[in-house]
Amino acid sequence: MTKTLIRNATVVFPDHVSNTHILIGSGKILAVDAPPTATADEVIDASGMILMPGVVDDQVHFREPGLTEKEDLVHASRACAAGGVTTFLEMPNTRPPAITRAKVEEKEQLAAKSSRVNYGFYIGATAENVAELQQASNIPGIKIFIGSSTGDLLVDEQEALERIFSQTSLPICAHCEDEATIRRNLTTFAGTTDVADHSRIRSAEAAWVSTRRAIGIATHFEHRFHVLHVSTAAELELIDGQQPWITAEVCPHHLFFSVEDYPRLGTLIQMNPSVKTQDDNRGLWEGLLQGRIQVIATDHAPHTWEEKQRPYPQSPSGLPAIENSLALLLNEVHQGKCTLNQVASWMCDAPARVWGIVGKGRIAVGYDADLVLVDIEQAKTIRSAEQYTKCRWSPWDGVTLYGWPQRTWVGGQLVFDRGVIDESVRGRKPRFDHARGGFWKTADGIGTD
Repeated sequence: MTKTLIRNATVVFPDHVSNTHILIGSGKILAVDAPPTATADEVIDASGMILMPGVVDDQVHFREPGLTEKEDLVHASRACAAGGVTTFLEMPNTRPPAITRAKVEEKEQLAAKSSRVNYGFYIGATAENVAELQQASNIPGIKIFIGSSTGDLLVDEQEALERIFSQTSLPICAHCEDEATIRRNLTTFAGTTDVADHSRIRSAEAAWVSTRRAIGIATHFEHRFHVLHVSTAAELELIDGQQPWITAEVCPHHLFFSVEDYPRLGTLIQMNPSVKTQDDNRGLWEGLLQGRIQVIATDHAPHTWEEKQRPYPQSPSGLPAIENSLALLLNEVHQGKCTLNQVASWMCDAPARVWGIVGKGRIAVGYDADLVLVDIEQAKTIRSAEQYTKCRWSPWDGVTLYGWPQRTWVGGQLVFDRGVIDESVRGRKPRFDHARGGFWKTADGIGTD
């Protein structure tokens, strides 16, 4: 068994931070307070560095199969490794969509060959595939598009939604935007070419109405439900953080961008749900700090630069974020807005436990050696041309952040080392134990078992 000793790191545990030595081997964390002289095949002096659990991003769109001109598993997983993301959970709206167990398995097989980090794939709900949803197992869960989709993946009828929530057992997550509200707003803004109207069409009301509806159904059936990409402060009144079957997440673009940024960034920040106001930015931050929102995920949804340059509304919604998300939050730590423990909870521990991912999200003996070593003092400017993602652009182009990954381990394998990707490393599909899912918070916002 090959062993690696990471010495003198500032280690982020679930409830504290301490300077210690971590021993890893056979893909696992063998010791969390190892002697500094412990026998190891490789010794890394991590003095001045912070060792965190690898990030678990529970909402990404990596576009394979069918849309690989925008992104693919090779490029996206390289971006994950560079950004400290060791596990991703990918959405079903590829082409063809993953709405059967067979299609999910096909995506798993693609990832086994191509992905440099760990992977999981949701199964998509339709109005007609409850039997498939009932028989799916060892996957993260079910994704419902309650708005912002077309064809079979749009599920908006109450009867169909209630059937899915009442007749399935896997956790459910949903894109919540009310189609009736959006259609009404489209009539009001018919013919617009102003991208700022995107936030008036996909309004705060559209998000609130749909989130209220979905939480109501989930609460009625006491079904595990995760609200994806919360975009408004108003939705927090629906998410109190106390119901063990309801969890929620926010994305970096809804924390850091607002309608005030349209004149500067235009269609680059065109998203579904849309960016909202600066008051919503502040409210979402408060929701995180209060524990109402448990997870930060990217909703990494790249399109080509040429597509994003089309005039609105021909331009598609979505932006890439996977390789910059951890740095964006570490920069907030550097500025004193949040703590390392909170970032590790929101981006590592909470998503692993929301989705029952065994052995992920924490630095503890017996957990998988999915780790990221970061330099909180390193300043680096995001450059679109330097991005690993296939689309090669970022809405944060030109932004300087403090706090960047230096090394990333996946299952004990060093996949990213100061700018170099080990192309031989392959991630694995983790085990999902939904009996261990759910989420409870302490007063300081740190997750507990």
